[in-house]
Amino acid sequence: MTAKRVAGAVLATALLCTGAVACQGSDSDGKAKGAGSGETQSRSQVTDVITAAYEKTSKAKSAKVEMTMSVPSSPMGTVGGKGAGDMKMSGVMGWDPTVMDMTMSGSALTEADPEAPEKIRVLWQDNVMYMDVGAAAAKDMDGGKRWMKMDLNSIAKQAGDEKLAKQMTGGLDNMNQDPAQQLAMLLDSPNLKHLGSAEVDGVETQRYKGRLTVKEMMASNKGLSDVLSKSERDKVFKNMKKSGIKGYDTEVWVNKDDYPVRMDIDIKSPEGTLKTSQKFSDYGAAAKVTAPPAGETFDLMDTFKELGKGGSGAGADSGF
Repeated sequence: MTAKRVAGAVLATALLCTGAVACQGSDSDGKAKGAGSGETQSRSQVTDVITAAYEKTSKAKSAKVEMTMSVPSSPMGTVGGKGAGDMKMSGVMGWDPTVMDMTMSGSALTEADPEAPEKIRVLWQDNVMYMDVGAAAAKDMDGGKRWMKMDLNSIAKQAGDEKLAKQMTGGLDNMNQDPAQQLAMLLDSPNLKHLGSAEVDGVETQRYKGRLTVKEMMASNKGLSDVLSKSERDKVFKNMKKSGIKGYDTEVWVNKDDYPVRMDIDIKSPEGTLKTSQKFSDYGAAAKVTAPPAGETFDLMDTFKELGKGGSGAGADSGF
């Protein structure tokens, strides 16, 4: 039973992780310390700045990242079977391709189950996610192994659905995990504007904001068109409209070197606002991941299969 709960809680964390990386957000008041009006830039000037930031970020391919995320009780909070929570992530992230070495903490990890680890280290390489469940949880898992493995390619193949494979691999790799792509999408905002100067952790920046409706976001997100047909995109759009999600408010703070030092997005729904804020530093920092030794790794899907043989499966007790 403990193994079921731990596996379920860790899977919930994994889903939160992929969701979090895919939707950067905003702090409680949406303002950086020292924000000022400054001289307002024209639309063409704003476009030039965000374009330059996109080009610099795209070439950098990696950075150190600190992220905070506030999850409402629904829709994402229901992933773990319970309500809202906060999550923090820090470490190094690379894009094109996706690489990650981050440590996660916060109430969102334990909200689904108090026995879940308080901190989890996450490694991501070649569409495989590894999560350190900790020594205490490992005692109840597969042979005391502490690294849980989620091979997205393997999971998709087991499902026997080629399109699902594309969605889980190419889709997750393209859908907003790259901050450069976030900037590219922001350029499509019809109301993108300059909010003035602002100081972020002692760094002088210029602050910009834009809003995309769900329809505009889907049209801008090239990753969606790569993995979903038009009818499938239409279905996703309808489901998002039913959920009550109106759009995405994006803010970005750009330093004098044309790099974004902070990027926020608020996603508003009837149940509350999903808020996430990412701070970037040390662009180009090495984002190398070494997979844990096979002897210390257990496959999440294999664990669920084994648990399922003994009863109704992990999903019954973990909220899935």
